[in-house]
Amino acid sequence: MTGVKTYAAVDLGASSGRVMVGRVDPDSLELSEAHRFPNRPVRVPEGLRWDILALYAGVLDGLRAAGQVDSVGIDSWAVDYGLLDADGALLGNPVHYRDSRTEGIAEKVWATVPAPELYAATGLQYAPFNTLYQLTAARAGAQLSHAGRLLLIPDLLTYWLTGEQGTELTNASTTQLIDPRTRDWAYDVADRLGIDLGLFAPLRRPGDPAGALRPEVLEETGLTGPVPVTAVGSHDTASAVAAVPAGAERFAYICTGTWSLAGLELSAPVLTEESRAANFTNELGLDGTVRYLRNIMGLWLLQECVRAWGDPDLGGLLLEAAKVPALRSVVDAGDAAFLAPGRMPERIAEACRASGQPVPSSPAEVTRCILDSLALAHRRAVEDAQRLADHPVDVVHVVGGGTRNALLCQLTADACGLPVVAGPTEAAALGNVLVQARAHGLVGDLAGMRRLLTRTQPLTRYEPQGDPERWREAQARLAGR
Repeated sequence: MTGVKTYAAVDLGASSGRVMVGRVDPDSLELSEAHRFPNRPVRVPEGLRWDILALYAGVLDGLRAAGQVDSVGIDSWAVDYGLLDADGALLGNPVHYRDSRTEGIAEKVWATVPAPELYAATGLQYAPFNTLYQLTAARAGAQLSHAGRLLLIPDLLTYWLTGEQGTELTNASTTQLIDPRTRDWAYDVADRLGIDLGLFAPLRRPGDPAGALRPEVLEETGLTGPVPVTAVGSHDTASAVAAVPAGAERFAYICTGTWSLAGLELSAPVLTEESRAANFTNELGLDGTVRYLRNIMGLWLLQECVRAWGDPDLGGLLLEAAKVPALRSVVDAGDAAFLAPGRMPERIAEACRASGQPVPSSPAEVTRCILDSLALAHRRAVEDAQRLADHPVDVVHVVGGGTRNALLCQLTADACGLPVVAGPTEAAALGNVLVQARAHGLVGDLAGMRRLLTRTQPLTRYEPQGDPERWREAQARLAGR
């Protein structure tokens, strides 16, 4: 390839991190893995925390393994943050969004800003771990009162790499403190709740410069400077949706991994009361787009079960699950009862028992219950999104880790009654790389990015099979509990 530029995409998920290397020219896009490392939360006496220093060490190791690059970009999960003191030092390990400190906090917020008003102002779904609720809960501790700056996780790592502070917009839109119409802070909401927006660094957008690697980082990684850092869609879902290989067709997407994020790409938010009741969120994407989607518990359910079973071979488990009768038992994959870690097989069995369904006992039966339940949740989200946004679709694009799970992809096609196009698997990293490439003029607009993906990435198409009536019956059965 001639005129090739090389980009490091730091992509941090809730269970692992990776540094991927993208090589791009106007006609080619190649991605390889430089380094992968675990992301293991730690439970300490005060609660569940992210091991942010281990993550930063993994990033540095990955940059060293990546070799010389033209730019670096960072994306991660949403809502969580680190607090810095007046000298810029981290005040403590960031709190994990699955920590229990936000239990009962939403009701306190709604007493000041009722839930319908909050949704009309921010368009964000209710989730107990939204940054807004975390900040409200943090008032009970000493850390927040000593904080001079709040940085979301990708912005915190960018700060350590560059010494420069900013708040990237796509991730900021998950805080429940952004107005999706103005793409700026929801000043009235923050004022009514006593949240100091001065804690946040200035907003920056995907493609904006975010500094350059500090001399100490260059020395530790062996890179030759200057190496710029570019703001990307730093919420991993924003990067993943940017990497949906869609053309002119009307499409829905499902970003799969620890979570399933299922919805539509729109040009304007949907802020109706009906949308709020259906718990859809309006998060911001590239080029003025809105990610209108619903959070579903996702492959977290299976990950926790596999961990409880002692990490059996996943491929063999899925083969056995495919032999289990379909839709024998299903659970609500969006139920907050499954949010916390631990005892997942037992909790799924308890949910089935409480609803009068056959109780799955073997790992294969539990796995089939999870995958059927996820496919059913995907169906509900895609149907509801089309109705609420008045935006019909012809195809569902599945990206992320779930694309490796052929059974889940086929079940999603069956449940939705629509073709599923699966791929790319490393969507967040590819979206991250492409935003960096666009900042260097190698690719054009969002449509141009997607054309390059379609030409260069392996995709698998699944056509719906079986009796759609069985899925309608299962959906009605679940709704009637």
